[in-house]
Amino acid sequence: MDSDLTPDQKTFRDTTRNFLNKTSSSPQIRALADSGAGTDRTWWSQGAELGWTAMLVPEDLGGGTVSGEPLRDLCLVAREFGRTCAPGPLLTTSAVLTGLAAAGEAHAEAIEAIMTGDSIASWAFYEPSRGWDSSTPGTAADPLPGGGFTLSGTKDRVEAGESADLFLVTAHSPGGPVQVLVPRDTPGLSVTPSWSLDATRRFATLSFAGAVVPPGAVVQRGEAAREAVETQLHNTALLAAAEMTGALQGMFDVTIQWMFDRYTFGRPLASYQALKHRMADNKTAMEACLATTAGAAGALDSGAPDAHEMVSIAKTYVGDKVPAILQDFVQLHGGLGVTWEHDLHLYLRRTACDRALYGTPDEHRRRIAATLEGNAA
Repeated sequence: MDSDLTPDQKTFRDTTRNFLNKTSSSPQIRALADSGAGTDRTWWSQGAELGWTAMLVPEDLGGGTVSGEPLRDLCLVAREFGRTCAPGPLLTTSAVLTGLAAAGEAHAEAIEAIMTGDSIASWAFYEPSRGWDSSTPGTAADPLPGGGFTLSGTKDRVEAGESADLFLVTAHSPGGPVQVLVPRDTPGLSVTPSWSLDATRRFATLSFAGAVVPPGAVVQRGEAAREAVETQLHNTALLAAAEMTGALQGMFDVTIQWMFDRYTFGRPLASYQALKHRMADNKTAMEACLATTAGAAGALDSGAPDAHEMVSIAKTYVGDKVPAILQDFVQLHGGLGVTWEHDLHLYLRRTACDRALYGTPDEHRRRIAATLEGNAA
């Protein structure tokens, strides 16, 4: 599926791949997992210099794309993140930049700081015990005279929350949804690290107890906020699917090499016809994952009317296929595949989180069904 990439896109992908190979090798990832440390700011700034944070920001705000297809370009990065199980806050930062860019020049200073890597930003969207339905966020935004708000409530599953300097908070006011930009040191905001299945990505819970948001920190409100949140959700769902696909590519290559290296009854595993057919099926499914994510990215980039439906199709298909194939790779590795020393479990953890975030396959199936029902009506 990379055969139609432009030379610039191939250079962008290869530059990202080379950087991650040097800075996110298996020993380095394992050291991070064992340390419990948050985002390495120097590392993230270096990634920002490569263009990771510029793709979703228009040129008049200092951003720009490699090919004119921002999401397709960014999916190349997400796939490389998945292939190495890299720990950076790519998904959540992309969501924040999507929301801020939709507001135009009003938050140009924050956009610049995030794009350069000087500030780390995270999207505070999820509510405890709730899925990704954004229609009625639980965190309350009570209006203040002059246009500001007072926030009260809790946000969980906030990626890179312990490292973030800024939070884009999606909340609910009497006039509908609002999005506000909240600095970490805001009085009335507390940040608590939380457990994560993903051994290399950190999450946190935010608690708001009367945190005051001035009018200048309001990013969107009403219908504009609702549209921005939908765009952020679909962009990040697509990037999560691309990251899962990259993780599958990485472990597919590892498993193929293992099957040639591992001998049983005097023959390499790769010589057995039944296993050849099994890996051929896995390869076909992997190419389908690549195709669905590429198709969804192209639809979003072109503004196709069915773009959101295609994102849901991609997240559903990839979210179902990738974890199942990785489990098959565990079986093909035998006892080695279930050991802590093998990297397979790191990829299983990453893809399990990506599968659940920004819409599970079941949640996206319901969205597809609702779309089809609406078209039929």
